[in-house]
Amino acid sequence: MAPAAEQVPLRAGERFTDLKIPQPYTPSAPNGGTDEYRCLVVDPHLTKPAYLTGTQFRPQNTPIVHHAIVFAVPPESAAVARAKDAATPGEGWTCFGNDALGGNHPSAWVDTWTPGATETVLQQDVGFPLKPGSLLILQVHYNLLATDGKPAGSDQSSVRLRLTDGTSATKPLLTVPLQAPIELPCATGESGPLCNRTTAVADVGKRFGSEIGASEARLLAECGYAKPVPGNTQHCDIPIPQPIKVYAALGHMHLLGRSIKVEVNPGTAKAQTLLDVPAFNFDNQRYQVLPKPMDLKPGDKVRVTCTHDAGLRRQLPALSKLPPRYVVWGDGTSDEMCLGLLIASAGR
Repeated sequence: MAPAAEQVPLRAGERFTDLKIPQPYTPSAPNGGTDEYRCLVVDPHLTKPAYLTGTQFRPQNTPIVHHAIVFAVPPESAAVARAKDAATPGEGWTCFGNDALGGNHPSAWVDTWTPGATETVLQQDVGFPLKPGSLLILQVHYNLLATDGKPAGSDQSSVRLRLTDGTSATKPLLTVPLQAPIELPCATGESGPLCNRTTAVADVGKRFGSEIGASEARLLAECGYAKPVPGNTQHCDIPIPQPIKVYAALGHMHLLGRSIKVEVNPGTAKAQTLLDVPAFNFDNQRYQVLPKPMDLKPGDKVRVTCTHDAGLRRQLPALSKLPPRYVVWGDGTSDEMCLGLLIASAGR
């Protein structure tokens, strides 16, 4: 999947569907900040199964729409998204890092838009399956820095979907998550209650609930750490349980991220690199297409490695006024993630 240099004509069997945020939304940065991350629901009103083969996010209020992520929500998670939307004043809900539906309600991260990006088109005969009842969530980053955090008008952005009914040969795509723990201590010269790891972990649970609060302990166990190992760089080796064919990879961290790398069978004669981002930019997180699809099989291990820098906290407007903390896995601006994502199909 790759950005097209210009609008790619519809291919045989494809059609465009244009979806707009139902009502204009006027962003308002929380906690006195200058940024809001808003998850907004759009409904393709599918009456029969389809495959998503391309997306094009279209900002309306371009001065404040900084970037956007498109998530595909399966029917079994749609009720959770609608309930979260209904329980929050205005369109959508505030979110950061992902769609905030929780780990029990997975969605597929299908695209990322940054200014200047064109339509993302899937090149092979593959697509994300969308069943009747599926929804799309647009996570839009509104940057109000130019207005000092004051309202800057409403936004009613849209997304164009490239859909096809597919054939018996069309391979359904899936998103494979690769997660590693975060154990980032406060930087030299920083102090405060949240620099204590136990206090910081409890704070994540208080802000986001027990499921997210337990994420760090879960990741330490899954990645084979007997105890936390504080430091800037963490990694996790994830075994491949079934054959998959990988087409593209993406790395996701938050504002303290420095670099991220995804490797296959590192340290062996079969070692290969799926993704290498030595200078991570939170505002430019796009899938990178592999030069050639890569087949992975049971017995292979994929390693995701992330480096974070607590020193960035003093330099970033979104973090500089917040109390320093020992950073672990969490959804908030002051928390972090180490997440690799693979776009793949099952089988070879």
